[in-house]
Amino acid sequence: MTIDPLVLMTDVDQATERLIRTAEGLEPGAESAPAPLPGWTIGHVLTHVARNADSLTNLLTWARTGVETPQYPTPTAREEGIEAGRSRPIAEQIADLRETHERFADAAAAMPAQAWTFHLPHWGKSAAYVPWARLREVEVHHVDLGRGYTPEDWSDAFALRMLREIVSGATSDGPALELRPHGLEHALTMGKATAGSPVVGGPTRSLAAWLAGRGDGADLTVSPDGELPPVPKWK
Repeated sequence: MTIDPLVLMTDVDQATERLIRTAEGLEPGAESAPAPLPGWTIGHVLTHVARNADSLTNLLTWARTGVETPQYPTPTAREEGIEAGRSRPIAEQIADLRETHERFADAAAAMPAQAWTFHLPHWGKSAAYVPWARLREVEVHHVDLGRGYTPEDWSDAFALRMLREIVSGATSDGPALELRPHGLEHALTMGKATAGSPVVGGPTRSLAAWLAGRGDGADLTVSPDGELPPVPKWK
């Protein structure tokens, strides 16, 4: 997937519209229905996606102006925001998604080229990473609504970038695995993989979904034959 932030914003626009269309098809009262994420309702998921847009808008504002604007003002603000908004009717949730996306898109459009190189403290990345972070949130949490959108709907580019990100972020003391995505010439390794480590192969989407806890890996293969090895919880 391209890392050009402005090109990624087109992907964010499209992904957000897909999410909103799914939300528009929800029945009245669905905000209280359980989501696939343990302990979360549909309202939790939708509110989190909206508040995440606001938090990333803060980071773009920081990068553009140089005025410190943390993603969340306090350590507890993320959870408090989700809890405060989760019970709102679906229509209000949808309006919130649209408004927060528009603010985020406006903030991205206002970024001078140099501002994308701004180093974000605590993230260890430049502001150019922010559109990808937003796209990942929208696509993954769309799956978390449990209303027909699955990892099979992810684009090839999105699935591959997400898979590579999960692998690169794995700690050295995590599970030692060799991953063989279909169509990828070179294997990906996690942890301290050796010649004797399990080899897990399959479609890129299925591998990414399994490692992200959004798929059961039923269509993945394991060598030597056996069960899929346990992997740590992702995000």
